[in-house]
Amino acid sequence: MKPILPGSAIGVLGSGQLGRMFAIAARRMGYRVHTLSPDEDTPTGQVADLEINASYEDLDAIAKFASAVSVVTFEFENVPAATAAAAERCAPVRPAGHILHTTQHRLREKTFLQNAGLPITPFRRVASLADLAQAASEIGLPAILKTADFGYDGKGQHRIATSADFTAAWHTVSQSESVLEAFVDFDCEISVVAARSADGAFIHYGAIENQHRNGILHTSLAPARVPHSVTHTAVEIARAVLETLGVVGVLCVEFFVTKDGRLLINELAPRPHNSGHFTFDASVTSQFEQQLRAVCGLPLGSPAQLTPAAMINLLGDQWSKGEPNWASATAISNVKLHLYGKLAPRPGRKMGHLTALSSNVEQALSDAELAFRRL
Repeated sequence: MKPILPGSAIGVLGSGQLGRMFAIAARRMGYRVHTLSPDEDTPTGQVADLEINASYEDLDAIAKFASAVSVVTFEFENVPAATAAAAERCAPVRPAGHILHTTQHRLREKTFLQNAGLPITPFRRVASLADLAQAASEIGLPAILKTADFGYDGKGQHRIATSADFTAAWHTVSQSESVLEAFVDFDCEISVVAARSADGAFIHYGAIENQHRNGILHTSLAPARVPHSVTHTAVEIARAVLETLGVVGVLCVEFFVTKDGRLLINELAPRPHNSGHFTFDASVTSQFEQQLRAVCGLPLGSPAQLTPAAMINLLGDQWSKGEPNWASATAISNVKLHLYGKLAPRPGRKMGHLTALSSNVEQALSDAELAFRRL
């Protein structure tokens, strides 16, 4: 693959915070960034060279957008597959559109993982209330019903404890194609953010420990407080995922760690991931620069972590009593503040994050939590 060199234009489908941090990394290395989404004055658009406001279903606009750049990537997986296909006719798309198609739909994703022999929670397809009852009888209760597509941050999910919950759960997923997953009584959740180049080179950021609130990531700790054997196995599973899919770019594998130390894949994200935000401050090469290097055919950078880190998400809820106290939070000198430039805070909306750097992960967590309380 001929390298795409600095000075070239990179196209980003999507315009949220992941695209923003990607654009910062790309512009620092001398690339131009074009972004396309249905929105205006977006987190990515505020940093990009060119912001195009168009629907993902406007395939003529997609073709024109892709024709003006050297490569197209994306910052979230809910870009329609037809959009990626239209872009691919005009420019390379990395990761490829077929990867987007697989990972944006839970049933396709889980079927791929199952066929690849990778460890996942038991699941069944659900397309009706009758299917739901049958699936529950096969995998048991409690279980989690999830929409097959367009679910993130805990949206489109319903926990089912007994058969009395079937109707409410089916309405939660809008009576659409869904996946019933066996409930996992896990010890913790971890993720592995990794990158792969076109020549098969592979790098990873180790295991990251994740804590959620109301289905939304709240805290990430790196390195994760799990045995080395768990980290090693998680990395090898992630490697298998990226190689089997043929990823060129960054992909995150989210895992449950069971109480007996087994790993089960929860979800895949074919892009930089919220749990990898710490790499922006704590690693030699951030996940965003790594994505840029991979899609442009440059050698991958060192993923070495310079210092332990803890990240805490800042949701719109933090603004409920007015502007947060940024001065107090940033008075902790080893805490870094990242705000995404979103115009309106809303409950549950990711507005920014804090990252604390320290000599050990426990101290980093303590400092991040102190800064968070000070807000």
